[in-house]
Amino acid sequence: MFPQSGKSIVFDSFPDPSDTWEIIETIGKGTYGKVYKVLNKANGSKAAVKILDPIHDIDEEIEAEYNILKALSDHPNVVKFFGMFYKKDLKNGDQLWLVLELCNGGSVTDLAKGMLKRGDRMDEPIIAYILHEALMGLSHLHENKTIHRDVKGNNILLTTQGGIKLVDFGVSAQLTNTRLRRNTSVGTPFWMAPEVIACEQQLDSTYDARCDVWSLGITAIELGDGDPPLADLHPMRALFKIPRNPPPTLHQPEIWSDLFNDFICKCLIKDFELRPNVQDLLQHGFIRQISGREKTLQKQLMELIDLNQQMGIIEKTRHERIHTKKGSNMKSDGQSLDDADDLAILELLDENTITEQLQKRYIKDQIYTYVGDILIAVNPFHAMDLYTQEFSKVYIGAKRTANPPHIFAVADIAYQSMVSYNSDQCIVISGESGAGKTESAHLLVQQLTVLGKANNRTLQEKILLVNSLVEAFGNACTVINDNSSRFGKYLEMKFTCGGTVVGAQISEYLLEKSRVIHQAVGERNFHIFYYIYAGLAERKKLAHYKLSDSKTPKYLQNEHIKLVPDIVGSAFYKEQFEAVEQCFKVIGFTLEVLCSVPSPTPHLAVYPPFTRRVKTSSCLLRYM
Repeated sequence: MFPQSGKSIVFDSFPDPSDTWEIIETIGKGTYGKVYKVLNKANGSKAAVKILDPIHDIDEEIEAEYNILKALSDHPNVVKFFGMFYKKDLKNGDQLWLVLELCNGGSVTDLAKGMLKRGDRMDEPIIAYILHEALMGLSHLHENKTIHRDVKGNNILLTTQGGIKLVDFGVSAQLTNTRLRRNTSVGTPFWMAPEVIACEQQLDSTYDARCDVWSLGITAIELGDGDPPLADLHPMRALFKIPRNPPPTLHQPEIWSDLFNDFICKCLIKDFELRPNVQDLLQHGFIRQISGREKTLQKQLMELIDLNQQMGIIEKTRHERIHTKKGSNMKSDGQSLDDADDLAILELLDENTITEQLQKRYIKDQIYTYVGDILIAVNPFHAMDLYTQEFSKVYIGAKRTANPPHIFAVADIAYQSMVSYNSDQCIVISGESGAGKTESAHLLVQQLTVLGKANNRTLQEKILLVNSLVEAFGNACTVINDNSSRFGKYLEMKFTCGGTVVGAQISEYLLEKSRVIHQAVGERNFHIFYYIYAGLAERKKLAHYKLSDSKTPKYLQNEHIKLVPDIVGSAFYKEQFEAVEQCFKVIGFTLEVLCSVPSPTPHLAVYPPFTRRVKTSSCLLRYM
């Protein structure tokens, strides 16, 4: 039925359209080129023509559409195909004419948006009729081993007689007996099935014709709400969200019938192996309700189309489709490379692109950058005026897109999600030594404490101090980082259901205990030992704890360190001892407890006495 794979069509072998067709008016813009209304010079019939430029690299999609239309347009729910034509034009460039049935009733998206603009919405039987006809068209494609791969409201067109037609087969895929699945990530992001998106990142991922079922489920939501889910996001960000989010629903499911909600639910089963096929959905109660009412519903649809056209043109939102090919560079029509706060909007996202963009932003002191849900922080190695009270306030309860990327935005998203959904949230901080993980953890705790509005000021102070205290016991100087965390830190903050912080607990794991008795060349023991030694020497208490003021203990011995000038004489160590002592006092410990600690064992909890009686949710900071 189809030409053999790899046999390209010779475009200039097609007849010249000028002998048969005459352009009357412009209809709109298609995926490639403009769409015009044309008149058949011989019989006066009208059609639509997509005029394409064969010079650009779209031959593959033109060829796919031509092959499928030529073979499968003999169905009432697939747009009719009247032929391909080639017009030579030395002045303006050669053109390919794809002449199709004229669907002058607009798209089902136009109809849904027009009704919503008038304060009305589409009745469920009309939606069921549209979906039934689309399912019939898809059934025809699937039976002929073809996946549409770009099902959406704008690709389901209407005739003024109430006909419903599938169009735009440029990215459709043909299956064979030996290849029953596909593995190319293609489609329009908001309508793309999770398994299709997965093919971009997972080389072994595949999908079958049921990806069209997911897209039809999103189209069903579009008919009800006017837009697909996530339509307010950039398309590349939507691609991150779709595989991770629960299956979407109508914006207000409660105002629609259980049957309609269930139909959408069935279409949007994330595991495509469990998702029903087109034939199954034709038997669904929501679709079967139209049985025996087809003529009546078609007439009602004609009236709605006529009313919509009388009311004027609805401004169209174009959602561009994507087609990833290995080794190809994809053009982005979103933000320019130079002002991209979220690198997920870049259609070509590889290591070189990320590095280049981070470097450009770093030069401008833009140290934070999003990649989808991930925040990348590049250590500036100098103080920055980004963490003041004014900055803290700006990010409280704000939409992520309202402000530049920031660590405070991550804290706010976690906090608001915890309060809104009454569910635990987790933030993971990861990076190489010296990347700024410790400082990022400080800033997150700082902002979460502000958001948590601790009623007990002492509790707020304890939570902020305990983080620094644990680092004194678990951090050390290494060859590449003077304040390297030598352990994994797990901080759990507790909040009431109303969002008030009521406690915190820090636990350690993978503590580098061997450092207590041996340090590599150029490295030091845990900070706390140096702080204690310097602090006790300042207070003339070394002898009280049986510590020498002239001989360096074995666990602090290093060829580059001398006890008196480097440890006892260090003003910094003395300041840190006082800070640690103050932390202990706030938490409720004494100097005696501090100076008798045998080894670093960071595991501290901070709770007011009443906490156990309060129902809480958690926000976890996992720090690696």
